[in-house]
Amino acid sequence: MALRGGTRFAVRCEDVFPAGCALVPESLGEVEDYDEKTGRRSPAKDKLTGQRVWQVRVMDLDPELGKRSRETTVKISADYQPVPPSGAPFEAVEFEGMTVTPYVASNGRMAYSLRATAMRAPAGVAGNKKAAA
Repeated sequence: MALRGGTRFAVRCEDVFPAGCALVPESLGEVEDYDEKTGRRSPAKDKLTGQRVWQVRVMDLDPELGKRSRETTVKISADYQPVPPSGAPFEAVEFEGMTVTPYVASNGRMAYSLRATAMRAPAGVAGNKKAAA
């Protein structure tokens, strides 16, 4: 099997964020492509699906991270802007259809890009609301 640059590997949200993750307030936005020739920006399109690309910053809630950076970005390919489950600041979320794309960053270190097809409230949170009612 030959791996090409930009290969996306399917992962489960709980494997990427074993302790969960929370949205950074007001971080959801559309990704734009910049055309150097014309100096114009346009909505980014996913190269595989052709869908528009949105991005959201999240905080990894893993206590083992210690003082290391907890914030990362997840790009979401969707025809319409995703909507956070409740809109509350720092609300917990899960991602569906996650993929990871490894690459070598400009500093020569291994890095990765996270993508998803949707976000939702964590299954445990939805279940707890029903149990409390």
